[in-house]
Amino acid sequence: MTARIKNTAGGPDITKGVQHIFKEVYSGGVPKETLELVHLRVSQINGCSACADAGVASAARAGIDTGTLLAVATWYENPVFDDAQRAALALAEAATRLADRPGAVTDEIWDAAARHYDERQLGSLVLMVAITNFFNRINTTFRIPAGTDWS
Repeated sequence: MTARIKNTAGGPDITKGVQHIFKEVYSGGVPKETLELVHLRVSQINGCSACADAGVASAARAGIDTGTLLAVATWYENPVFDDAQRAALALAEAATRLADRPGAVTDEIWDAAARHYDERQLGSLVLMVAITNFFNRINTTFRIPAGTDWS
């Protein structure tokens, strides 16, 4: 795949403002491992190879083992994930697949997440889902390849 845009630094600095959002996401009290799993799953759903690739690397740095990373796509039936992680992943999937059905984030999904996370943490999870979807759309539109170094 060839990128459609060579240098995003020549235009608006897309990542600079987003760094502030990530700071808030990671200060919300959700375990970093859970946030990384959420990021990876959302990127898988959206088919964003650049974000999925970066998500795997970030998750590994957060201490998530290879077996868990390989199981993210089947989180709902894999016992490696605890109830809190399952609730976060269910919320992430519902909030990403909004067009799949009206009211995609059901009360049942929200209530399950709220049993494990307080309001600040729920805000952090929703913000992680939103920012991941944001980057997925930018990267897939620009055809940013996996392995891109954004530093």
